[in-house]
Amino acid sequence: MDKAHRSRPGRRLGRGTTFTVLACANVVLMATASAPSPIYPLYRQRWGLSVTMLTVVFAVYVVGLLGALLTVGSLSDRVGRRPVLVAALLVAAAGTAVFWTADGVVSLLIARVVQGVATGTATGGLAAGLVDFSPRGRPHLGPTATAVGTSFGMAAGAGTVGLLVASTPRPDAYVFPVLTLTFVLLAAVVLAMPEARAPGIAGVRVQALLRPRAGVPREARPAFLASVPALVAGWAVTGLFLALTPSLVGDVLRVRSGAAGGLGIAALFVANGVGGLWSVRHTTRHATLLGAVLLALGAGGLAAAVAVASPAVFAGGSVLAGLGVGLTFNGGLRAVSAVTTAESRSEVFSAVYLVSYAALSLPALAAGLAAPVWGLETTGYVYTGIVGALAMSAAVHAGRSHAHGPTGLPVGTGAPTGGPSRPCGTGTRGPARRSG
Repeated sequence: MDKAHRSRPGRRLGRGTTFTVLACANVVLMATASAPSPIYPLYRQRWGLSVTMLTVVFAVYVVGLLGALLTVGSLSDRVGRRPVLVAALLVAAAGTAVFWTADGVVSLLIARVVQGVATGTATGGLAAGLVDFSPRGRPHLGPTATAVGTSFGMAAGAGTVGLLVASTPRPDAYVFPVLTLTFVLLAAVVLAMPEARAPGIAGVRVQALLRPRAGVPREARPAFLASVPALVAGWAVTGLFLALTPSLVGDVLRVRSGAAGGLGIAALFVANGVGGLWSVRHTTRHATLLGAVLLALGAGGLAAAVAVASPAVFAGGSVLAGLGVGLTFNGGLRAVSAVTTAESRSEVFSAVYLVSYAALSLPALAAGLAAPVWGLETTGYVYTGIVGALAMSAAVHAGRSHAHGPTGLPVGTGAPTGGPSRPCGTGTRGPARRSG
């Protein structure tokens, strides 16, 4: 990471400013991902869409995102963080511009695919860049900023748009122009950031750069595989909220406020962010175990809320589930970050997000297809039951790992318990640094 300032002096942002800019870009990108969700019921009324079509609109975002993760998600490891992030932010601006001018379901589908491509292109580079430019001596702040920024960004997008839905019949006419301009400005600022490492693409053909790939270096595989059960459980409940919560709140819980759906999503993600901050006080294993237990309790609370049609119980379940997602996600990112190098960092983070977004989209799409047949209430029971089972599986896995002693999963920096901890990210010694 001492290579992070190769740029000519006077032309580039400083280390701390670059970290702040990347954190802000992550927040805005995640806000854009959740912003359309509270508007879906309006689109449903405006153009006569079904619940199934709304989940298809949600799912194509993830199709674009996964395609980008597979092809260009690790590109910043080879061509540099800056060009990849500038391109991704401009593509994100194009996606919000399509939303701004949308006149039917085809426009929504195009906008969501473009948004997904932008997010998939940027995700690995942003996560890697936040580790590259973490304050010296505090490398754990990189994955923490990624996890917490993801949570608060999604909360801000859903909550703000949810309030707009309650106050204007055309919230899209306000939020998407602002987001479009914000992405253009961010792209201009990112142009001034330094590079974390010298690009090494001489003699590499474009076809080779864009060849679909998803890999995790051998030294990172134990930590990566250990994080998978909790990632799947946490992102599955996130998919439930982004795809179906506005419809569940209105049709099952009988809350008629236009803001309720967006605020329900925001509650999950605010708690998610708090859980991410809380996880810094624990080792990665403890964070995962505690988060998985809270996630299981939250899933039970959501199912109970559907059973008794209680908005209050639903809110409580949302908070518990959100805390669980934040703890498990940040714990997993810290564990994986600890065993990556600058040369492979965005590729490994891209693999993490491949698992995460597959867990986000596939169950949500299945729920959307099942809802017209089973009804929203039954679909909600089945979905929360699956999430609860996944969370308990993650808790058992984390508990066994803890009981059996060290398994290659590093402890987190800043943990007050658990003995000496190794810093996450670059600067570590041992097998994770052999390729550096």
